[in-house]
Amino acid sequence: MFHAVRKLLFTHCRCADDATTTTYEELFAKLDTNKDGRVDVSELKAGLEAMGFKTSSGSAQEIVSSGDEDKDDSLNFIEFSNYLKEHEKKLMLTFKSLDKNNDGRIDFTEIQQSLADLGLEISKEGAEKILRSIDADGTMTVDWNEWREHFLFNPATDLQEIIRYWKHTTVLDIGDSLTIPDEFTEEEKTSGLWWKQLAAGGMAGAVSRTGTAPLDRMKVFMQVHASKSNQISLVGGFKQMLKEGGVSSLWRGNGINVLKIAPETAIKFMAYEQYKKLLSSEPGKVKTHERFMAGSLAGASAQTAIYPMEVMKTRLTLRKTGQYSGMFDCAKKILRREGVKAFYKGYIPNILGIIPYAGIDLAVYESLKNVWLSRYAKDTANPGVLVLLGCGTISSTCGQLASYPLALIRTRMQAQASVEGSEQLPMNKMVKKILEKEGFFGLYRGILPNFMKVIPAVSISYVVYEYMRSGLGIQK
Repeated sequence: MFHAVRKLLFTHCRCADDATTTTYEELFAKLDTNKDGRVDVSELKAGLEAMGFKTSSGSAQEIVSSGDEDKDDSLNFIEFSNYLKEHEKKLMLTFKSLDKNNDGRIDFTEIQQSLADLGLEISKEGAEKILRSIDADGTMTVDWNEWREHFLFNPATDLQEIIRYWKHTTVLDIGDSLTIPDEFTEEEKTSGLWWKQLAAGGMAGAVSRTGTAPLDRMKVFMQVHASKSNQISLVGGFKQMLKEGGVSSLWRGNGINVLKIAPETAIKFMAYEQYKKLLSSEPGKVKTHERFMAGSLAGASAQTAIYPMEVMKTRLTLRKTGQYSGMFDCAKKILRREGVKAFYKGYIPNILGIIPYAGIDLAVYESLKNVWLSRYAKDTANPGVLVLLGCGTISSTCGQLASYPLALIRTRMQAQASVEGSEQLPMNKMVKKILEKEGFFGLYRGILPNFMKVIPAVSISYVVYEYMRSGLGIQK
């Protein structure tokens, strides 16, 4: 009987928006048992169970929390219908990503392939068990209406969340120890695939930094030496550097800049995973502000560990011909002349800068990608290369705009002892001095070459990363 009621309701909502609205109204009326125009958690849970919908523990609360725009712990009809519309969009993207041959139906081979892409191997029998849990007409395939009906009142939307749901309901047996984290599956961890991913990212970063090193050196050069009385243009700056040290001088400081990628990436990755777990209010889900905090704290942890290398990079970037024979000579001279403290000059503005940069960069990137998927994605849950590059470029630019003044202060503090006649000023006095002598825009010296390197850096990183993934045998 319940199945017949559900089939009758869902038959009406397959095409036009007005039919969908009618169905939502019918569903809302059935759930709103006290007829007060609102559906709370207890009504939702009881109503769904009465209509034969399987609800996991806490799913009713999660649905209400997700759709509750006015924060009154219940859903009015507008909130109810808005939640279902957005939820259906996400379900459609996941359905289409599973439907490998685009025939409008999911069979057991497509289930196997989709799970294999996540590093999970299951048998034909296991895939068929999943299908039987969703298949309403006994065809051993699942169409969009069956998929939608099964998951409409289940908060899970993307494949990883659905796998967790299948595991929780014992539809999918993948072992007690196997979890599906955001970045790497347990299969990837035990097989060693994770280090290949990090190696690909590290190589992409190394090539990207090397390719844009001249612009990076120009940025540092302008941050430290440019002023109202000493205007340095891009062309003039490059001529000056070439005259002083030749073409190779454009890559000064790049060696240590590349060398610090491995420890910085590893620490940031591990710290980010731990901070996400600590800060997430709901297990398995990380909200935008939580991702912001996790990204900021992970960036701060990594920077604290490798900061002495940052100081050396600045000194080597600004060095004159013959000043240092290499990074070890640089470290030795700094230690002898200025002491251990010198390796943490500019640390405070650097850490303060990490909060807006790392947090905004990560949060804006994921938010832009999710907005694009919810509004424009039709046939796939993969945004594509151009969209990802666009999201990366915009997020990086937003992060840099917010953090650049602090980055400039940090660089000047790192360079103070190596610049002839430079005052040794703390952060607050340096900010005051720059504002008095150069005005607000003095805090943005060198931002032009900084922006110029964003697009080539992101593009080079992406191309090299894809080639490395392919070369290391990592499936997309």
